[in-house]
Amino acid sequence: MSLKSQISEDLKNAMRAGEAGKRDTLRLLQAAIKQREVDERIELDDPAVLAIVEKLIKQRRESITQFEAAGRTDLADKEKFESGILQGFLPAALSEAEIAKIIDAAMQSTGAGSVKDMGKVVAAVKPQLAGRADMAQVSALIKAKLGA
Repeated sequence: MSLKSQISEDLKNAMRAGEAGKRDTLRLLQAAIKQREVDERIELDDPAVLAIVEKLIKQRRESITQFEAAGRTDLADKEKFESGILQGFLPAALSEAEIAKIIDAAMQSTGAGSVKDMGKVVAAVKPQLAGRADMAQVSALIKAKLGA
């Protein structure tokens, strides 16, 4: 079952169960997917849908930070709830040791030796880690390994 069809099925189940918060979050996700498909006139595959899910999660994280700083815990809680639902569509996260192993392999294959080569390493690991690791954290690990 593709990720898009799983989202559609989850939306139908949420509607049947009367789960308004989940229903609204899944509708938002479907709208983002449909918008990109219409804009680019393409049919999105699972990696592209995962990229949209990651983008929405990142937006939620930023909103949570801002809402908590402003003392709006009600809005922060809503964003946390939506983020939790969206997290359910991401594949299982990798451990830090697994991420380090992938980074080491990419550094060897690209011949990276300094911070100047960071872009090559990030480009090499991104397809393998998409949706399975926080890319900001991965970038920090790469930078540390390259001696920055």
